[in-house]
Amino acid sequence: MTVPLALPAAHLPGARAEPVSGTAAAAATVAVIVVAAGSGTRLGHAEPKAFVLLDMRSLLDHALDSIFGMTEPVQTIVVAPSDRVADARAIAEQAANRHGALASSNSVGPGPAATHPPATDTASTSTAAGLVRTVTIVAGGRTRQDSVDRGMSALLPSVDIVLVHDAARALTPAALCDDVVAAVRATGYGIIPGLPVVDTIKRVAGSGAILGTVDRSELSAVQTPQGFPRAMLEAARAWAVQNGRFEALTDDAALVADAGHPVRVIPGDPLAFKITTPEDLERADLILHAAAAASQPPLLPRIGTGLDVHAFATEDDKTDTSELWLAGLYWPGERGLSGHSDGDVAAHAICDALLGAAGLGDIGSVFGTADPRFSGAHGDVFLTETVRLVYAAGYLVGNVSVQIIGNRPRFTPRRAEAERLLAGILSAPVNIAATTTDALGFTGRGEGVAATATALVYPAPRPGQPTAPSRTPEPGTTPDLNWEV
Repeated sequence: MTVPLALPAAHLPGARAEPVSGTAAAAATVAVIVVAAGSGTRLGHAEPKAFVLLDMRSLLDHALDSIFGMTEPVQTIVVAPSDRVADARAIAEQAANRHGALASSNSVGPGPAATHPPATDTASTSTAAGLVRTVTIVAGGRTRQDSVDRGMSALLPSVDIVLVHDAARALTPAALCDDVVAAVRATGYGIIPGLPVVDTIKRVAGSGAILGTVDRSELSAVQTPQGFPRAMLEAARAWAVQNGRFEALTDDAALVADAGHPVRVIPGDPLAFKITTPEDLERADLILHAAAAASQPPLLPRIGTGLDVHAFATEDDKTDTSELWLAGLYWPGERGLSGHSDGDVAAHAICDALLGAAGLGDIGSVFGTADPRFSGAHGDVFLTETVRLVYAAGYLVGNVSVQIIGNRPRFTPRRAEAERLLAGILSAPVNIAATTTDALGFTGRGEGVAATATALVYPAPRPGQPTAPSRTPEPGTTPDLNWEV
């Protein structure tokens, strides 16, 4: 059962989080301080950067996915703006629930008689793999170093490795976090991930004059999380305070190195880029959508069939405006077919076949015979909208085969014309055959016309993939399957 964390209203300097349970305290030897207290003005949003939405979820939410995906028990400490602590707690709780139910929660801080609200919240989480993790929410400070300091004050006693991570690096893979932990553990050094610099770097004077070219083989674009032995990071921060360097060094690795401790770079990951500008946010959104598309099972070609029947209008129904429309063509001098629309059985059968192939229902459920907008509408109206719906479902039309059944009109003379018209609407080959029923049934008695259709649809290429060319067949290029009495 999920128990909401208590909501802290302020940070008490020097307050420390206590373990929720003995199990959680014994399990967590690694802590990740997620710095989420920055304003993010360059991103162009009113809210703090960590709370800006990326694919309907905050950057902080995405960053916590990476932390909860690590392979060992971790104490996760979120340092949030003082006025957004409640929001950070809710986001952390949702992220924890995706990775395992909240096992328990305790409010940490003064008891009921205290005159100040608690500084931190701590709750343990148990993942599907059986790992017990803890989540701690801390109100941030005026500067990044103040915020990291407050995160450090919430470390569990069992923690001996500390990672400092930016919530703005929301797509950082969990494997990179594990790599940093492993490198700290193996070397005892401070570890930062970095990528080689690929651009040529010039030293430039204020006037714009080039002073020289920097050897990029000695450069690395560093990322987070940056990891350190806890004792090393605490000693370096104390040294920086004593020597007046605490505010000047905003990078944790620089602070540790400035204090004389060894720091090494390991290979980073392109996904660990920092989201700072609107362009960065757009890049992250494109990456997420591409990953979602790649993870979906591939669509396979699909086949659908359709059938439509309409009776000829009776003498009582027939007016001067009664017209026959068939396969998208007007047939002068022929008695029209009755129906809510123009009664084009060929067009309607094609719609049914395409909708069925794409899993979209049938023409009746999609368009509706009671809809006044389609009263008297011609077949091209239904076909155009059907193609749009099929494409929206992720498919393109491969080809369509139509069989018209009836004594009239005589179809062969206009077969090629009808195929060109329909193929132009569908952007796919269309073959039309026509037959009679040797005077059998309602079509044989001249009471109406029927049509059957078979349609093949195939998955539309993903962005970046080549599309199949639109194929409109020329007259006579398909076998002549027509025979009529």
